[in-house]
Amino acid sequence: MTGASITLAVVGAHLRGQPLNHQLVDRSARFVGATTTADCYRLFALRTDPPKPGLVRVHGGDVSGRPIDVEVWELGVEAFGSFVAEVPGPLAIGRVRLADGSETPGFVCESIALEDAVEITAFGGWRAYLADLGGPG
Repeated sequence: MTGASITLAVVGAHLRGQPLNHQLVDRSARFVGATTTADCYRLFALRTDPPKPGLVRVHGGDVSGRPIDVEVWELGVEAFGSFVAEVPGPLAIGRVRLADGSETPGFVCESIALEDAVEITAFGGWRAYLADLGGPG
């Protein structure tokens, strides 16, 4: 990718093969790689359409947190701006700490959405959760 760019960590419906991945591909985003977050996150299945997960950071050392599978994508600055402008609440773009200790913009979730969400942290990621439901992971 030429020019200024920004990386973005995605955790659910924007992963490769998932229903909203085209929003990245249509903006000429480049897949950088798959990794995990640091071990300070919990993951919830939100009641949205299409279904999406909510990633929530917890205090360091909180035994309920664990690494969550993510993909990192790279977008041009303009494409990143147009993408972020379309992110619907209760999701937001915030700082996500990756397993290597680095931080990058990525999907996070407002805590209000957790009131009727199902915790899926134990699956370690959205694909594993979908596979457990019998869907394409």
